[in-house]
Amino acid sequence: MTPEALKTFFGNHVRLEINDIGLTFEGAQDAARQTAKALSADPMLLSWYNGRTGEYYPRAECGGMDKPVWIVFAESRGADIAVNINDGEYIFLYLSVA
Repeated sequence: MTPEALKTFFGNHVRLEINDIGLTFEGAQDAARQTAKALSADPMLLSWYNGRTGEYYPRAECGGMDKPVWIVFAESRGADIAVNINDGEYIFLYLSVA
């Protein structure tokens, strides 16, 4: 399920439904990048969340714990595109560049 804190993310929210039981992280990442490229010439991936495993990037300590660190990290660096695949199965946060 999508982390509640993503609801306060400022920027473009794009929801994708990919009906593929074999969807891998790499496949989701590729779909997210193609989606972000429709909104920005050269989107920069800042952070991601894998809802299947609970893993996220970056594994850093920053901000208070009112939001997950991967969201705080991306927001503090100007992220303005959130690609949410299968309602939180995978989430990728991008910065529009160019």
